[in-house]
Order: sequence, then C-alpha cells, then structure tokens
Amino acid sequence: MSLQILLVEDDLHLQRQIAGQLAGFGHEVQVAGDGTEALSLVGRHAFDVVILDWMLPSVDGITVLRELRAEGMDMPVLMLTALGHTMDKVEGLEAGADDYVVKPVDPLELNARLQALMRARKVSERPANTIAAGDIVISPSRMAAWRGDQPLNLSQTEFKLLLELVRDAGTVLTRAMLIERVWGRDFVTTTNIVDAHIRQLRVKLLQYGEDPIGTVRGIGYVLQV
Repeated sequence: MSLQILLVEDDLHLQRQIAGQLAGFGHEVQVAGDGTEALSLVGRHAFDVVILDWMLPSVDGITVLRELRAEGMDMPVLMLTALGHTMDKVEGLEAGADDYVVKPVDPLELNARLQALMRARKVSERPANTIAAGDIVISPSRMAAWRGDQPLNLSQTEFKLLLELVRDAGTVLTRAMLIERVWGRDFVTTTNIVDAHIRQLRVKLLQYGEDPIGTVRGIGYVLQV
C-alpha cells in the first residue's frame, strides 16, 4: 500500500535517511524540519499518515500533535522518540498518537507499523450506517467517503454532490436537481457551479480508478454502477 506521508524531523541527516527508505517502499514523502512548517503543510495537503519527531525546534512534537487533534485532523500519527521512557510514550499516546518508534529507526519495522496503522484505521473508520454504489462507500453521519479502501479527501460541497450521486446511482440527476439538493432551493446562480465542482470531484475519484461519473450532455450527471 503506497502512502502519502508527512515526515517531521529536524535532523537533516536522519530526515533524508528515513525519507529515502520510505520512498524505497513506494511511498510519497514530504518533509518538514519543525513544528510550524508541519502544521502549515498539514493545512494545505492531504496526508495518509504523519511521522512526527518528539523533539522539534520552535514547536515540539507533542504540541503539534495536540493542535492537529484539536483541529479535528484524525490521520494516524506515529511518534519518533529517542527518549525511550515509559511516561514519555504514555504522554504521546494520551495526546493522540497512534503508535511510536524509538530511534534508531529500523526501516522494515517502521514500514510495517505504518501499514498496520492504515489497516486498523480503515476498519475503524467504516461505521455501520454507510451507503454504497460500486466501489464508492459513504458515511453520511461522519461526512466520510471511500473509494475501494482509499479515503477520499473531499470538500463539504464535493461530499454533498457525491452523496446525491451515490443515493441515486444509475439515475440521471439534472443540474437543477443537484443545485436544489446541494446548495438549496433558494440558491440562484448564472455560473456553471455544478460543472466546476463535478470536475473537482472527478479528479479525486480518478486517483483510485476510472471515472464513474457519466455526463448527459445538456441535462446533468449520473453515477455509473
């Protein structure tokens, strides 16, 4: 399983070493050298998992972790620590870390722990009240969606559009119907707002398979199952 990883480590030698090892397992890795940069990157990119060093300049790892959780970001976080003391590990787990690895890092163990975190997260994220069409699964109560085993990082509007398409999979929904359901009955627009958001939604769905949204020219869209 290839992952989008944020590695937060201020030791440049160790940062390059770990990033290179993870890339060797097929992962895409972005790096940050301090907590401030890490928080900025997380706000602008969708990561599957964060590898977070405990000791960082300016903003330490525990503070970064607490801010991520306070902002509602629930991606798995694996802490790197050179301390090895039980209370430090407990503090990290209580702050919202999913796992930890003590330095020096064994690349095989690190990759195995990352894969285990993702498998566990996929199981726990799938609540009972989901609806599905083809390989797309949606949880309306959690505003979460997946394609296959991959979580989709959707905006609120993209999620609402996909939800309507999944609910009426195989049925053509006109642009007027989608505007009423997603933006509201009183919403007035002279722009191609539906087409623009469908394009954005398609880009995200195409990451994990073929385009499932059919266009009915001059009318609207249909989720093909």
